[in-house]
Amino acid sequence: MQKIELMAPAGNFESLQAALDNGCDSIYFGVEQLNMRARASINFTLDDLEEISKRCIAKNVRTYLTLNTIVYDHDLSIVKTLIKKAKEANITAVIAMDQAVIAMAREQQMEVHISTQINITNIETVKFYALFADTIVLSRELSLRQVKKITQQIEKEQIKGPSGRLVEIEIFGHGALCMAVSGKCYMSLHSANSSANRGACKQNCRKKYTVIDQETGFEMELDNEYIMSPKDLCTIDFLDKVADAGIKVLKIEGRGRAPEYVAKVIKCYRDAIDSLANETYNKEKVISWMQELEKVYNRGFWNGYYLGQKLGEWSKESGSHATQKKVYLGKGEHYFDKAKIGQFKIDAYDVNVGDTILITGPTTGAKEMELKEMFVNDKPSEKATKGDEVTMKLDFKIRRSDKLYKIVKTEFSQN
Repeated sequence: MQKIELMAPAGNFESLQAALDNGCDSIYFGVEQLNMRARASINFTLDDLEEISKRCIAKNVRTYLTLNTIVYDHDLSIVKTLIKKAKEANITAVIAMDQAVIAMAREQQMEVHISTQINITNIETVKFYALFADTIVLSRELSLRQVKKITQQIEKEQIKGPSGRLVEIEIFGHGALCMAVSGKCYMSLHSANSSANRGACKQNCRKKYTVIDQETGFEMELDNEYIMSPKDLCTIDFLDKVADAGIKVLKIEGRGRAPEYVAKVIKCYRDAIDSLANETYNKEKVISWMQELEKVYNRGFWNGYYLGQKLGEWSKESGSHATQKKVYLGKGEHYFDKAKIGQFKIDAYDVNVGDTILITGPTTGAKEMELKEMFVNDKPSEKATKGDEVTMKLDFKIRRSDKLYKIVKTEFSQN
């Protein structure tokens, strides 16, 4: 059984660094507006490509540029420029849906990955796209049994991509699921002229709706007010079955999520994948990982379509079910290198020794820890309030762009 490649989302430099610090094998990211999270995440610019590549190469992490939206004629010159700049920056591969994008990437001799938006569900379609791509993301709607049949056929028939290697299969592993087939949805376009297939989804499906019979005015009573809002996918509790299906790449959703989400989820799945490899994966660890995953943004968890159970498990409440949330405290001011001390200005709320704190920043990523001791206005203290200057021992450098939070429990922590 080959070791699974853990693929992390990077919506900005904070999340990118959080992914790198917590053991991802690859990252995927968007540049400007031609990606499926054009609206949900900050997104990188052309000028960021060199820095992305530099950070990832230093950690031996592969980089995947997402260019998987619908592409119009007026986009083609931008796409061409993006791919050319990505090639120059040593970005590993392009994730594509449109045949024009695939062709342009191949012209630049860049590795191509086929996006889930193509909706590949059988071995013959895999064979066709293997003419152009080395990695193929299967349809989200397949069961693991169907996935395994495809990976077995790739091995049996020795289906290879342009690199000469056997085609690798990628599937979704964790994060938000859309009610639409493999992400192809038109609700946002019809209601707000904002196309989900151009990365500008308004998330209509996450709202409450009342269904009314137009002839009689009768309002239908639904068991669940959020009938179009699926729970988040989670595979960590059956990751052994996922690995047995023969997939190569496990994708973590979340380019629109906060850096602490990326840090927590990548760390859990890193531990789980490593446990599979060293044969220490067990129920006790799964329980612990699930408790950690519940701490960050989620709509509740389900197994998706993988285990062939009843389809569709819907959110019971709007928004996150996370058992924890972050509360903004202040921002970084200075780091004393020799003493390894970070200085912060508290702009809001109180913080106490014993609290769990979180420090985020474009270079820092997301660092979470217990506050064991601190100095407040140059004196040892157990508590700091708004307006105070706080210093604390830190084994990493902080910067003025860094933000300080404390982690507190939510109502879901009691469930």
